[in-house]
Order: sequence, then structure tokens, then C-alpha cells
Amino acid sequence: MIQTIAFYLFATLVIASGALTILSRNPVHSVLWLILAFFNAAGLMLLVGAEFIAMLLVIVYVGAVAVLFLFVVMMLDIDFAELRAGFARYLPFGLLVALVLLAEIIFAVGAWQAGGVALGQGAAPSPAEVPNIQALGTLLYTRYLYVFEGSGLVLLVAMIGAIVLTHRARHGVRGQNVDRQNRRRPQDATRNVNPGVGQGMEL
Repeated sequence: MIQTIAFYLFATLVIASGALTILSRNPVHSVLWLILAFFNAAGLMLLVGAEFIAMLLVIVYVGAVAVLFLFVVMMLDIDFAELRAGFARYLPFGLLVALVLLAEIIFAVGAWQAGGVALGQGAAPSPAEVPNIQALGTLLYTRYLYVFEGSGLVLLVAMIGAIVLTHRARHGVRGQNVDRQNRRRPQDATRNVNPGVGQGMEL
């Protein structure tokens, strides 16, 4: 009984906060409603026994992504009147994308109601006594090891590309000489002086 009440509570809050994320005029309020949606989605994941995904939602999405969105929205000087002025121009394209997404959702619900998908060879479900994280890690690092490493390489290339694209050579900046720093002796790092009265220090 308590699980049913918790499910309807979390589901209602997810739908309501998701709708308010879209409908809020203030972008800061939209990000806050999005954080609330993530928290309630994590509660739904706990109800179905997917504690790893629940902690992932809280730690990664709430703790990093949503907070990053919040800081970016609060720090950028965005002219929201100009953004709202272009709403009518992009309205047909937005309606087209919404119709495509609606068709996909209807197709997915119909496929789900038609019956489950048969598991492939060697994809037997894990025993009930095996924890969720252990089953996910075993599958990820055995059957999908190359796919997992490939996704890591893609992220590495994307990170290097972002650094290269945003790096700018600046003049008048002293570069770091690691070899010179490693060769420096402790007695070269400090200098003992005995200045006279009223003489002060020379830098």
C-alpha cells in the first residue's frame, strides 16, 4: 500500500515539475523545477529497485548538470525579451518536432503493450540475490566492454577537441617551466635578509 502511494506521489510530482520546467517564464525557476523532477525520478527508480540509477540522477544530474545550468543561467546576461520575440518564427518547426516526438511515444507505448522483447542468447536475467550495481558492472565490463571503452574514447576526443578549440595564445603571460621548477634547490627558493631600520624590503 505504501509503495503504491509513493509511486503516485513521485509520478505526480515528476509530471508537475516537468510541466512547470517548460511553462516557467523565469529560466532560474525552470532549472529549479528540473532539479525537483530529477529528485522525484530518483524516487521512482528506488521503488523499482534500480538504486544505481537513482543515485546517478541525484549525484550526476542534480549535483552537476542542473547546478551547472543554474549557474550559467544566473551568470549570463540574456535578453529574454529578444528570445520571446523569436518564438513565433520558430513555432512551426517546434510543432513539427513535438508531433514527431508524440508519434514516437505512441509507437513505444503500443510496442510495450504488444508484449516484451525476447532476450537474446546469453542475456539471461540476473538472480534476485545479485545487487543491481554488481549485475550492471558485470554486464558492462564483460559483454559490452569494447562498447564501453569506445564511448570513453569518444568522450576523450571530445574533451581534447573542446580544449583545442577554446585555447587561445595570449601574449605577456609567463609560461610554466616544469624542468626549471624541478631543478630548483630549497636554498634558491628563499632568501634571508637583514634590512636596516626604515630601509624596507626589496622585491
